[in-house]
Amino acid sequence: MVGHLDADCFYVSAERVRHPDLRNKPVGVLGNNGACVIAKSYEMRAAGVKTGTPIWDAVKLCPTGVYVKRDFYWYEVLSRKMLEAVSRHFSPVEYYSIDEFFFRANAPRAGQRLHDAALAVRDHILEACGLPVTIGVARTRTLAKLFSDTAKPFGAVTVTDRDHERELLARLPVTEISGVGGRRAARLAPYGIRTCLDYAQAEGRLIRQLLTKTGYELWLELNGHPVTPIRPERTPHQVLARGGSLMGNVEDPTVLWAWCVRHTERLIEELHFHNVRTDALGVSLAWKDGESTAGVCKLPVPSDRFDELLDGARTALRRAYLPRKVATHMHVVAPELRRARGFQLSLFDPPNAKLDAVARVKTAVNERYGRFKLRSASTLYLPAVYADPANNFDICDVRGKVCF
Repeated sequence: MVGHLDADCFYVSAERVRHPDLRNKPVGVLGNNGACVIAKSYEMRAAGVKTGTPIWDAVKLCPTGVYVKRDFYWYEVLSRKMLEAVSRHFSPVEYYSIDEFFFRANAPRAGQRLHDAALAVRDHILEACGLPVTIGVARTRTLAKLFSDTAKPFGAVTVTDRDHERELLARLPVTEISGVGGRRAARLAPYGIRTCLDYAQAEGRLIRQLLTKTGYELWLELNGHPVTPIRPERTPHQVLARGGSLMGNVEDPTVLWAWCVRHTERLIEELHFHNVRTDALGVSLAWKDGESTAGVCKLPVPSDRFDELLDGARTALRRAYLPRKVATHMHVVAPELRRARGFQLSLFDPPNAKLDAVARVKTAVNERYGRFKLRSASTLYLPAVYADPANNFDICDVRGKVCF
């Protein structure tokens, strides 16, 4: 049996842990630039506010709501506490996302029912972390995740009986399956596959034909055949990237370069943490008109040095850049990682002791006094970003999660 634990309205719940006066009030958590709601309480959801609703529309729908900036540093603190609490009761545990965990479900004590064990973990996390969570237990990961969603909020469901399993699957549309979106559902509809039970009862060959191997593996999981094991540790990264929204519309190439440098510095943090170097650097841009472009620069040797990666980023950005167009999103990508045994260094470029010393000082200062206290002067064109502490930490900086 596999368990799935999901925190209820995690970002909102996390804010309520340190601000108890927010309980039972409509609360919305805003993204980096405060332009849209990225999480909302059940009270705010009842007023019609959805994830992604612009703040100006959310205020009209829910004028009595309380809107706060997200704080991923604090969210990680509570996420790690949840991971520790789950690990005390079950093993192994997979740190799937900042607020989701999979675990091998077993009764920790002799004679204890599995459902009672799930309730005990749910109650323990509320007491130890102040967070309401919901737990689902079933034969596979896909089933456990589906069933935990049916028990929200602050619920627990254990499905060991096949009839109970079929009953729940019959209630759920196929779009509730993680990995089956609107386009895939449209492919299934002509064959009468509209619910999760329809999906499970369809022929496997048809599912593979319509949705390829990924859809077939979901079909296996829905029929009680585990495909993906519990992963206590994340598999090594094949690619590392940093980026996201540019917090508005950016046309000025100088500001665009400043964002590129910021993301390169964040990317280097990850290269150092994972002890890898990259053979290339890529920059992808999303433009306001819907177009997207990308540029890649091959490096002479695998590198994790700021000066060398900055040269690569400059070339990659030039190749992705479209003059007089407005950009909205950017990602800087290290697509070809090399681990310690695979570093091939040049015979003609001796180590630069001065630059290495500068990099060490920069790292030491930032570790002691705070992230980005020392940074490239190119990023001075982003004063609002660095003045707002909400931008010092992002969800992708939470390391160890399996999903990304």
